Amino acid sequence: MARLAQTPGLTDVQRSILETVREFADREIIPHAQRLEHADEYPTDILDGMREMGLFGLTIAEEHGGLGESLLTYALVVEELSRGWMSISGIVNTHFIVAYLISQHGSVEQRARLLPKMATGEVRGAFSMSEPECGSDVSAIRSKAVRDGDTYVLNGQKMWLTNGAYSSVVATLVKTDTGADSVYGNMSTFLLEKEPGFGETAPGLTIPGRIDKMGYKGVETTEMVLDGVAVPASAVLGGEGQVGRGFYQMMDGIEVGRVNVAARACGISIRAFELAVAYAQQRRTFGQPLAKHQAIAFKLAEMGTKIEAAHALMVNAARLKDAGQRNDVEAGMAKLLASEYCAEVVQEAFRIHGGYGYSKEYEIERLMREAPFLLIGEGTSEIQKTIISRGLLRDYKL
Repeated sequence: MARLAQTPGLTDVQRSILETVREFADREIIPHAQRLEHADEYPTDILDGMREMGLFGLTIAEEHGGLGESLLTYALVVEELSRGWMSISGIVNTHFIVAYLISQHGSVEQRARLLPKMATGEVRGAFSMSEPECGSDVSAIRSKAVRDGDTYVLNGQKMWLTNGAYSSVVATLVKTDTGADSVYGNMSTFLLEKEPGFGETAPGLTIPGRIDKMGYKGVETTEMVLDGVAVPASAVLGGEGQVGRGFYQMMDGIEVGRVNVAARACGISIRAFELAVAYAQQRRTFGQPLAKHQAIAFKLAEMGTKIEAAHALMVNAARLKDAGQRNDVEAGMAKLLASEYCAEVVQEAFRIHGGYGYSKEYEIERLMREAPFLLIGEGTSEIQKTIISRGLLRDYKL
């Protein structure tokens, strides 16, 4: 068994789930990832296998047809999936966040109607905060929902939706005029339901074509245009009484998302290490394997140490959230360290491969294009440092 990134204290059920997912990644993801990624092809067969395994309902309560597993289990599953191909973990990430938001903040009706279908993967979730003119500055969003009798009418343009096309429900943050003193109290989250696909997928709701990306291919990333989308007040996450609570609901979901990004980074780092350590033992230079050269051996030592550190922080952040404790600082630390270390580990693996690493025939070339996404997804490293420093100053205030 591999030595790196082991997690103490897991239950027999957790170990069984992770073993199954790892075998699935080895058998169904890794052998096909290169071809699918280079073709930017949606991994339909892989997704069907994940549905059969029940992974879309991993964290959804058993009463709603899910497996009722913890955030830690989810994070470790994401780590295994990302080791196979990061795009696969991206497909389930926003789905998990939306399921979490509905489970934690949804109304009784929303939970009963949506969660059973989400557990089977029949309904998939997408998550939308960003807009063309704002990224990290959530207060600058312009999309609005205006009350009109018994309905709300939404207008605006959202950006960077993973699963934008194949999802059926999009948790969408927009501005609502509630009269709050703070801009953050004048935001609400709506559960916008639509048909999967591109074009006008609900009256007034349009999903344009896919955004072409450097990496993170296979999974679609889209815009979403809202042009007079009329929805009932019951579409507000948690019901009409939760108007003005959208920002705080979404931030709760983002903490889950940051643990996910940290787990993705760990998974990619583990795969980069596996590729590097295998190549270093097979490739010979100056009459001996690369791994016998101290310069390469030291790189492997540093890579392994970074993976261990990132994995430990990710596990800690997940366990804190599972315990019902606030984990904004810990999730930020995990995301910051894991994403930065992932970029470094992948680059070192690339260097160990030498000229072959630049060839599309070698898997490390794909990882070199995927790792940078984690530096910006779910908040840049600079945003994480802002969150971490604010939390530390709050806790150590004189």
